[in-house]
Amino acid sequence: MDKNVVVLGIVSFFTDLASSMVNTILPLFIVYILNEGVDKLGYVLAIATFLSYALRVVFGYFSDKYGIVKPFVVTGYLISAISKPLLYFSHTWKSVAFLRGTERIGKAIRSATKDTLLSAYSHSHSGKTFGFHKMLDVAGEMTGALIVFLILMFIGKSEEIFRLIFAFTIIPGIISVFLVIFFVKDVKKEKISKNIDFKKDKEVIKFLFFYFGFLIFAFNDSFFVIKAKESGFTFEMIPLLIIVYNLTQTLLSYFLGVKIEKEGYKKILLISFVFGILSVIAMKMSYIVLGFVFLGIFTVGSLNAIRSYISDNAFNKSTVYGFFYTGVAISASLASLIIGKLWQNYGENFAYVYSITGMIFVLLFYLKDGYVRAYH
Repeated sequence: MDKNVVVLGIVSFFTDLASSMVNTILPLFIVYILNEGVDKLGYVLAIATFLSYALRVVFGYFSDKYGIVKPFVVTGYLISAISKPLLYFSHTWKSVAFLRGTERIGKAIRSATKDTLLSAYSHSHSGKTFGFHKMLDVAGEMTGALIVFLILMFIGKSEEIFRLIFAFTIIPGIISVFLVIFFVKDVKKEKISKNIDFKKDKEVIKFLFFYFGFLIFAFNDSFFVIKAKESGFTFEMIPLLIIVYNLTQTLLSYFLGVKIEKEGYKKILLISFVFGILSVIAMKMSYIVLGFVFLGIFTVGSLNAIRSYISDNAFNKSTVYGFFYTGVAISASLASLIIGKLWQNYGENFAYVYSITGMIFVLLFYLKDGYVRAYH
């Protein structure tokens, strides 16, 4: 495997370690420390998700248009590394939303171009490359959750401890920036002097809409965290659930990458959709641990399938990656807004019905249009 892929994987490990230290406790911080409602959590998730994904198409376009790759990757990691620790100073959901939005803008700047780097160094093994990369992503997330668990269990779970956890994310953030600056080689990319022709990627873009539709009804894992807390899990036990979620992804990521190359993207996406539905059903029935396992399978399977599909089939790769992330921005943000509102105003059961019914409908539509095959 190319050393640039390995280094980018290590960079993502440390970045996602820091992100996990934040994400593991952020829902608890908003709802139970700041005493905001679940709808406010939905607002924060929607704002952060939208900014994270919507702007990716802009930087993906500029990457394709002007041949810029590594500078966007470095800038994105730097912004994220600086903004996470500043959550220490947040006292309202609005300040949390602002800082999370800023951090997610950093992710938007780097994501499409990072995928372009991975594609350039994959050497026709995109399934394995993205599977390996996702494995290290999730390993970092799992390590971050483990660190939070140890802190909450053995040091304390006061408001000040929550804030110090945010502050300490500066350490892995700096490591990530250092590695990407000095150990990742830029790729030479031809500038596209003419307007990008989306007609060449028409079928690829069409396929992405099934994923977008499914996400409109999918639960963000932060809502699963709130469900776990309301089901009796203590603050210090919540990170263990995140570890289960991430461990599931780590163990399956590379395996699913290989299966994608053998079985095809569309079959793996179908299986992922089924587990997405099962995750919400399990949560509704209060099978909390099982719900996190199923959510992990859905997350890693669907993302690996989509990213590999784009890598192998898109002509304007950075732009299509950007388009994909923009679609995710709109659909996932809508999901967070709708589910948060339904949960706060009508109760969690109403939110579950919305989610399960919608996802089943999208799955049936996916089957009806003949997108399920064991080949690609």
